[in-house]
This record gives sequence, C-alpha cells and structure tokens, in this order.
Amino acid sequence: MSEDANEETLAEVSRKTFSGPIAFLKSAPRLDFLPDPDLPEIAFAGRSNVGKSSLLNALANRNGLARTSNTPGRTQELNFFDVGDPPRFRLVDMPGYGFAKAPPEAARKWRFLVNDFLRGRPSLRRTLVLVDARHGLKDPDRELMRMLDEAAVSYRLVLTKADKPKASDLAGTLDRTAAEARKHVAAHPEIITTSSETGLGVEELRRAVIEAIG
Repeated sequence: MSEDANEETLAEVSRKTFSGPIAFLKSAPRLDFLPDPDLPEIAFAGRSNVGKSSLLNALANRNGLARTSNTPGRTQELNFFDVGDPPRFRLVDMPGYGFAKAPPEAARKWRFLVNDFLRGRPSLRRTLVLVDARHGLKDPDRELMRMLDEAAVSYRLVLTKADKPKASDLAGTLDRTAAEARKHVAAHPEIITTSSETGLGVEELRRAVIEAIG
C-alpha cells in the first residue's frame, strides 16, 4: 500500500473512531484507583492552563467530555475516557503541573501521581506533552521530558492555543520546540500544532493517536 493510501486509511479510521462512542470511565486520585491496564492508553500531560481539557473536547468532537476551567490546577486526578463500544483504547487527562499557586502538599501529590503513572503504566502507548504556543517549552516541561526519556516512555510534543500568537512568533516557537525535541531520545521528532478554538491540527492529532495505539 502506498504512503498516500496509508494516510487516507488512517484518516478514515480516525474519523470513524472519534465520531463514535466516547465515555468518561472514572477518576483516579491515587494509583490504587486506576482501572485495570487492559486497553491501550494515550495520556495528555501539560502545564496547568495549557488547554488540555479543551483540546480533549475538540479531539473527541464533544463540548463537555473533559471539564474545562479558567482556574489553573483544577484537574487534580487522572481522568479516564473509553473510546469505542466495546472500548478500543482509553484517553487519560492528567493533572496539570507547574502551577505555582497550588498548595505545596497538593502539588507534591499531583507530581507523584503523574510521575508514578507515567513510569509504571504497562498499557501506556504514548504521552502527548502539551505546550502553550504563546510561551514554548518551560522548565517544568523539560523536567517531564527528561523523566520520560529516563523511563523510556514514548512521547510527542503538541503545541496548543496556536491561534493566539502571531504567525511569525508561532513559527519561531515551533522551530525551537522541534530543535529541543530532537535532543530527547524518547520524543517523537515531529511536533503537532493545534488550536481547540479553530480546529487547527485536530485531525492530525486524531491520526497520531490512532497511529500510536497500533
């Protein structure tokens, strides 16, 4: 099969998958609340207020699948969503990291929950590390990337809110982000640029999810 035919098939599978059933499964405030690792999982990680929930809603073509909030740090648990009926794989909305105003004890618990899940989850196929296109990579992102490298967990960087910066600024952020990604052994070399407001990159992100679960 040609590369174009492969892309067309992947696009059709992703369209059908994300227009089908997607349902909230459960929230896990601790590792002992996790569902059984019996399906492939794609995790969404990123700094607080990076737009994870909005992008998940755009990905699933549903307004209220993941809760959105103007208050950074609202997502404090791992939220699992089944995709398909019967479920074929799961999406995992992770607590945001790097929120300076979070109480220290809460921030510590979130950090351990995120790190332990990412390091030890056998069903995790890929982590999507979301980065605000207005700001580019920050130290908390780099810390997470190093941890994923050390744990040999495959991940891909996704720029969010790409409708916000000027085109020239966005291009510069994309170039810098891609250059950093190439230095990390577990990072996918290609960056996906998205906007949950305009739909930019959402189809590409859907295909990337389908491709990652195999």
